[in-house]
Amino acid sequence: MATEIERKYLLKPGAWRPESEGRRLTQGYLSRDPDRTVRVRIAGEGAFMTVKSRRTGISRTEIEFPITLEQARDLMALCFQPVIDKTRHEVMHDGMLWEVDVFHGANDGLIVAEIELPAEDTPFTLPEWIGEEVSHDLRYTNSRLSAEPFTTW
Repeated sequence: MATEIERKYLLKPGAWRPESEGRRLTQGYLSRDPDRTVRVRIAGEGAFMTVKSRRTGISRTEIEFPITLEQARDLMALCFQPVIDKTRHEVMHDGMLWEVDVFHGANDGLIVAEIELPAEDTPFTLPEWIGEEVSHDLRYTNSRLSAEPFTTW
């Protein structure tokens, strides 16, 4: 099975500026059960369904596969509301890819950065714009943000 190993951080206020337009993502959840989330994502002209297990540390099983845009739109109508709306920026730092998500809509004002690692003990350096780590704070998971949006905290 595929394993996702991810660490998540808030950004220092005003310390990061996007270098490109980024890519708009819309994602909704068919299941927000902590043991198995089921997500539908539309990213431009691509669409995907993803199933994720409960985390153990910063790791969890992740199975993702492409679906048609039409299927994604039909499934999105069945998802819990609100759906997640964000712009993703890819940033290379010290040879590692960081994904910076700028949220819109019900999660407006939230910006997080994630790094996916090949192993939990993979060394990496933090960009200067990285703030507090929130990898273990479940409020910052997208499935939780769809149930308890950032603007309601």
